[in-house]
Amino acid sequence: MDEPSETDRTRIFLVDDHPAILEAIRDHVDDTLDLTICGTAPSATEAFREIERTEPDVVVIDISLDDSHGLDLVQNLDSQLPDVEMIVFSMYDEMVYAERAIRMGASGYLMKDQALSELAKGIRVVSNGEVYLSEEMASQILNKVARGQSTEPGFPIDELTDRELAVFQMLGEGYSISDIEDRLNIARKTVEAYRRRAKEKLGFDSVSELLQYAVQWASAPGDGAKQLSEDE
Repeated sequence: MDEPSETDRTRIFLVDDHPAILEAIRDHVDDTLDLTICGTAPSATEAFREIERTEPDVVVIDISLDDSHGLDLVQNLDSQLPDVEMIVFSMYDEMVYAERAIRMGASGYLMKDQALSELAKGIRVVSNGEVYLSEEMASQILNKVARGQSTEPGFPIDELTDRELAVFQMLGEGYSISDIEDRLNIARKTVEAYRRRAKEKLGFDSVSELLQYAVQWASAPGDGAKQLSEDE
């Protein structure tokens, strides 16, 4: 069988601030015949500029980036470059983020504890204009649609808006209020308002309790959706 030409391969752009992850994905893709990496970036600012220049077919995006929140990049790319397909590849629980990512314009969501062969499969699926989710996540979303949008959130964390969740996540990762201001490009009072709403929705009496839980949640993201529910 002839090896596919460069123009026949699916062109992939990787957005992740972990060099080891980028290297692992690149090594895996180098062993495939139908995929090729056309660029990488550790930050949203650099990624947006390079994606415009390189015109990839699929962009693989991490949620935690050097200068922004990954879902903000998803939303901006969907608005400005709608022909580019996106798949989020994250350590954070799909039960918390997958539906939000799809709503913002991504075509797939995959957790980093999955084999890289699954990422390659997801890239192929979204490059064909289809949605790639785990069977469990796809079933949950379809059931929610079937029951109507008034369905109650499955976990307390689900009650947070996208911005409240982003602030909560960054607090758990150790970012200060000033850091979050810069990364999300919002005012300090707005960050504090999101923090206060997250505290109230999650049922904590103080900011310190919220911060303690945020750190716990961020340190074990694969179980993040369930922890608070189990603690109550």
